[in-house]
Amino acid sequence: MKKARTSIRQVALLIESSRAYGRGLLRGIAEYAQERGNWSLRHQEMAINADPPPWLASWRGDGILVRAETPKMVRAIQNLSIPAIDLRCWRSTGTMPSFDTDPESVVRLAVDHLRNRGFTQFGFCGFGGANYSERRLWEMRKYVRSLGYDVVAYESPDPVHATTFGSEQSGMLDQKGLTRWLTSLDKPIGILACNDIRAQQLLNACHEGHIQVPDEVAVVGVDNDDVICPLCLPPLTSVEPSTSRIGYEAAAMLERMMGGEAIPAETTRIPARRIVVRSSTDAIPVDDAEFVKAYRVIRENACRGVSVQDVADAVPMSRRALERRMRTHLDQSPADMIASIRLARIKELLETTSQPLKQIAKLTGFHHDEHMAKFFKKLAGIPPGQYRNKHRVVNRNSAGD
Repeated sequence: MKKARTSIRQVALLIESSRAYGRGLLRGIAEYAQERGNWSLRHQEMAINADPPPWLASWRGDGILVRAETPKMVRAIQNLSIPAIDLRCWRSTGTMPSFDTDPESVVRLAVDHLRNRGFTQFGFCGFGGANYSERRLWEMRKYVRSLGYDVVAYESPDPVHATTFGSEQSGMLDQKGLTRWLTSLDKPIGILACNDIRAQQLLNACHEGHIQVPDEVAVVGVDNDDVICPLCLPPLTSVEPSTSRIGYEAAAMLERMMGGEAIPAETTRIPARRIVVRSSTDAIPVDDAEFVKAYRVIRENACRGVSVQDVADAVPMSRRALERRMRTHLDQSPADMIASIRLARIKELLETTSQPLKQIAKLTGFHHDEHMAKFFKKLAGIPPGQYRNKHRVVNRNSAGD
């Protein structure tokens, strides 16, 4: 009697779990696999720059999701001649489909945040030879110049045969050069680092050079690594990629490839999800003590139902003076700033929690959920329930990234 043919897909995951980015990818892949119910996953615990595991050459599976850091890994995947998707987007360009975080979205989140903090001087700190760093620097120069400013940049020396670890090690060894660059800059300045590890090195160099963070130099990282960001001094503001969404969509594409669909060897870029604000950017580079106090009152109380008059009374200054100074320093009204903070918090709660609208309204300063819903629809364009449903599909497991 012939054995019934199984419909189980054998899928290998060559993705590191030591970093927040890799863990987020794995969560998105796992959710897709659970929904399908017919994926058997073989996960190889590995460093991002690891060689192909010994078992791979003789493995007879159906598909692979990989973070291919080295040419050797790319060749090993190609030799198998099975559907594969790269989630590193470096060595495999043009040879297999890939997914990556959209660098333009990273830059816009970081720069807009720094501008909202009042910064008008911008810098970038990256790793020489790292493709993701170079893409982000290029996008930052383009965006900042479109706003009428410029970018000062510093990249550590490009190590021979650069890998992620090699670039990061090169940055560690170049601490004195980084400190000299920071000391030479006009301040205050807001700096985007190419990732959280580079941002941590940047903060350490600030301490070595006796540079005040965030008053003289405000720092934004990328990846929102849940280990690195809180370990920084001060805790690091960071752009959070949509890693679970990338993992989920890459898994869905691999399923189509395993079903016989031909997918071009192109890169799908997914927008970054949000910026997570911590103390490394908690500054307003404005020589106006009353305005700075008003700004902090708004930041700390926007989701407690604070009014513009409440802010003016707390400083104290006249409401007209508050309006004038806010527009002078931040090019927006106090009411607009309060609304934007509340809107961002509502979106975050809708995306990352299952709390009912009544509770979300309470947490964002509304007495009734109907008022919150009306406010949200006016600014976001859709009702909160519809927004939640849409982002549950797109940002699966995003709360855990």
